[in-house]
Order: sequence, then structure tokens, then C-alpha cells
Amino acid sequence: MNVLNIFLGMIGGPQVIIIIVVVLLLFGGRKIPELMRGLGSGIKEFKNASKEEEDLDTKKEEKKK
Repeated sequence: MNVLNIFLGMIGGPQVIIIIVVVLLLFGGRKIPELMRGLGSGIKEFKNASKEEEDLDTKKEEKKK
């Protein structure tokens, strides 16, 4: 079984609430939108980089043919 599925299977409603409360206590309500923007831009960069890598691999395969 996938490790991610096992981990997500252990997280329930009460655990999610505890995580949200801890994040609010650590960062405060004002910093969370800023943190989420940074996380979103990081994910976007990662997706763009992986797409570029796929495009390069596809071009290399086409050149071999």
C-alpha cells in the first residue's frame, strides 16, 4: 500500500482541526494568506519546471526517431 494513503488514512476530522489551530497559533491570522501565496507560487514553479522537463524529453525522443 502507498505510504501517502496510509498517512492520509490516519488523519481524521479532529486531527485536521488541531493542525489548523496550531498553524493559527504559530503564524497568526495575518500571515497565513501570505504563506499560502508563497506556497502556491512554489507549486506553480514546480509544475512549470516539470512540464518543461517533459517537453525536453519528448523533443529528445522525437529526434531519436
